[in-house]
Amino acid sequence: MPRPRLPALLLTPGALGLIRDVFGAGDLVGNSHRIRRRIVAWGPHARPLTLDHSAAVISEDELLQSLQEGDSASNNSRADHGAWSVFASRPLPPAAIEHAFGSRPAFTAQVNLKKTSDSEACWIESLDEGWLFLISCAERCGLLLSVGFEPDRLLSRSILIARHIEDVSSLVSRFPAYPRIVSPLCGPGWLACGSAAMAFDPICGDGTAHAIRQAILAAAVIRAASSNEKDQLLSHYEARLTAGFQRHLMLCRQFYASGGDGAWWRAELEALESGIAWCDAKLSGARFNYQLDGFDLQRV
Repeated sequence: MPRPRLPALLLTPGALGLIRDVFGAGDLVGNSHRIRRRIVAWGPHARPLTLDHSAAVISEDELLQSLQEGDSASNNSRADHGAWSVFASRPLPPAAIEHAFGSRPAFTAQVNLKKTSDSEACWIESLDEGWLFLISCAERCGLLLSVGFEPDRLLSRSILIARHIEDVSSLVSRFPAYPRIVSPLCGPGWLACGSAAMAFDPICGDGTAHAIRQAILAAAVIRAASSNEKDQLLSHYEARLTAGFQRHLMLCRQFYASGGDGAWWRAELEALESGIAWCDAKLSGARFNYQLDGFDLQRV
């Protein structure tokens, strides 16, 4: 079953630049809503801290539509690199087993913001049993992400974010917010990529850019696989993606180690530590014998 598409993505200049370069879409999301400030209250009894920020807000549907409209040229020049299956959604091959590191759900909700709320800001706040993230999408319109429990429960304990919300107009979706990865990530004639390969905690905001990098590597592996090094190339793909997933877990660990000291935070942190150890075991003895040169893999 496909996951629900996200009603809002927050794309940093780095992520936006990567997408524009890959798809040749220099004007992508040029007229989108902009976030210029981030207000953070993270950790027990933390005071809000205002930081400069730069990001564009766009829905996943709008982003995909923009990319498809600008992809007509590449659609006309496809090379045949043999019979490969790229799994970007479920179902996966029977050999691919998902490993999850956490149990936290996430809920998205459309909210109406108060008149006094900053239309160019986003807010993040940790609580005793989860955390909240609020994005201003337009004048007096926002998207709330509630991780751990439903919005009503966390908003009743919120000091920073609750004061900016007039009311919750509707719940949009529920999805797992804990990191997940399948293993193996590839096999003879197939690769898993994007959300079919792994899913990130939204706290780091790097899922979109990471999915693009995965796709670049997957395409490069398929192009290079006409050589006699298919096994080595697949091993490289598996190791690179696993290493990227481990880096994500390590970033998450910093947030979950500082967000709170209650049972909820300790349980999710222990799950992340378990995931980091799992990646260590998978990467034991791994060797990276290739590197990307543009969109192609070269042996090093």
